Amino acid sequence: MDFDQDTKALEAGPFGRAMRAHWLLDPTIIYLNHGTVGATPKRVLAVQQALREEMEQQPARFLLRELSALSGPSERALPRLREAAQAVARFMGAEGQDLVFVDNATTGVNAVLGSLELQPGDEILITNLAYGAVRNAAAFAAERRGGRLVTLELPFPVSSPADYVNRLAQALTPRTRLAILDHITSETALVLPLAEMAACCRAAGVPVLVDGAHAPGAIPLDIPRLGVDYYTGNLHKWALAPKGCGFLWVAPERQQSLHPPVISWGLGRGFVQEFDWVGTKDPTPFLAAPAALELMQAWGLDAMQAYNHHIAWQAAVWLTARWGFELPAPRAMLGCMATLPLPASLGSTREDAVRLQYALLYQHRIEAPILCLGGRLWVRISAQVYNTLEDIEALAQAIDTHFVSIVHF
Repeated sequence: MDFDQDTKALEAGPFGRAMRAHWLLDPTIIYLNHGTVGATPKRVLAVQQALREEMEQQPARFLLRELSALSGPSERALPRLREAAQAVARFMGAEGQDLVFVDNATTGVNAVLGSLELQPGDEILITNLAYGAVRNAAAFAAERRGGRLVTLELPFPVSSPADYVNRLAQALTPRTRLAILDHITSETALVLPLAEMAACCRAAGVPVLVDGAHAPGAIPLDIPRLGVDYYTGNLHKWALAPKGCGFLWVAPERQQSLHPPVISWGLGRGFVQEFDWVGTKDPTPFLAAPAALELMQAWGLDAMQAYNHHIAWQAAVWLTARWGFELPAPRAMLGCMATLPLPASLGSTREDAVRLQYALLYQHRIEAPILCLGGRLWVRISAQVYNTLEDIEALAQAIDTHFVSIVHF
């Protein structure tokens, strides 16, 4: 691979292979799958472990008197969860009182859907690019209330983000009660024109729930400026927090009618109180999240995002040219990930995708998801600061090995 001057300059900086030392990742694996479940740096794991040890020294004090305000005043000026929520909210341009922690984005989606009032014939709008678990939750909510799940078909590959906005405008009806939109899609890795799509919904009087699982830490994010009603995301992916750390932001005017999927002691005491205590659990992923955000700031958040985007974009340009395809999306619709088409001879079924993914892992020591979309195979590349374009070249050579072996069979 010929490296351009921008790539040489970026890889001469602080990011690249040397960053692997900050993670526990297996050094024998080329890891191009950060987007799936994330990977937490050692420094953040150390903060989480220290919190766990502190909790176990006096569990009742930590969980019942310091964690939330539910049990009344404590020695702390601010409950631990509220202190962490303020730090996380600031990271995304929001206010702490509008944000609560959930285990993951799917939990946040279920909270909104579970609180949604539907009449028979009412519609929940979702797109064909939605995450499978979110689609299931929306289908379940619509079915048990006599509503309808309407799926908006958005083309992929895509030439212009404006096309998605126009298609959304045509799909909204007087019976649409909620639109569920991705910020960054899971399988196709597209950054959707969310603010424009939300404005379209707002003009039609339709509330918007955003599945932002992949956005925090991956792209610049100012939630209130997006003009949405609900935004749920994961912090354990691109924001480097421990596993099981998500959040739900809710516009102030929507908070009163919202409840967590697990109803507990906070019922009737307001949005924050209901979500801050849903039973005994390990809260340290939430409490360690500010340390993860501080680490990103110390490394240079803007520089991280620029580096990751550059690697993903260069991979998209180089691999599509290598295999003779067009780019699946314009640069503005790619963040830290790119989903790219594979040669047709590699297969066209989910079984073919699984077979190729396992071959990459066990024969070539490369972790990268292989997807079956539209009757063909695609590879999704995640670029984190420990990745380099040499990792992309290794992936290309491994895939070409299988392509050649199939052609010559």
